[in-house]
Amino acid sequence: MLATAKTFCFRAIIFGLWLGRAAVAAEPEKVLPIIVQVCSGCHGMDGNSVIPTIPKLAGRHPEYLVKELKEFISGKRKSDVMGAIVTTIDIDQLKEIGAYFGRQKPTSEPLNDPAAAAIGKKLFLDGDEGRGVPACAGCHEEDGSGSKRFPRLAGQHRPYLVEQMSKFKHGVHDHPSARYMREVTRLLSDDEIKAVAEYLSAR
Repeated sequence: MLATAKTFCFRAIIFGLWLGRAAVAAEPEKVLPIIVQVCSGCHGMDGNSVIPTIPKLAGRHPEYLVKELKEFISGKRKSDVMGAIVTTIDIDQLKEIGAYFGRQKPTSEPLNDPAAAAIGKKLFLDGDEGRGVPACAGCHEEDGSGSKRFPRLAGQHRPYLVEQMSKFKHGVHDHPSARYMREVTRLLSDDEIKAVAEYLSAR
């Protein structure tokens, strides 16, 4: 699955070169050639990825996005794809990339399971005090919009959210800033993780 996603992304980058030419002509920003050549193939020109396992970047806080990119450069975050790609970008242009995606309008996903979403909403907004599960909204904001310290989750792809929470739960994400998420997700069942993702994806 991972190899397939990588292959799709690299092929999509080539498609993005063609797709983005009109956008570059219509909106001549310095950062657009980078968006077209490096980012759009996987994340989309408007930051709303159509690949379920690739995160949407539209509407993310620019400072948070820059922090993520710098962590890929430093090796604090591991990704065969992003680790190779982000090193081709001038570090001084990261702020422009963050600002570009931050001002794009994020999309949401259709609601598939209202019952699961209701469970997810409760966990996201209130947590579960009896089990020591904190409310996700405490860090990610009540509307899921995130901040300069925490990522936007609202409207994110359901499979991506499930995958990332599961990686926290099972200790796959081991960078220092992942400690809190590891502790929280270990308190959640797989079904609860799916419920939170169902709720957030439709926000």
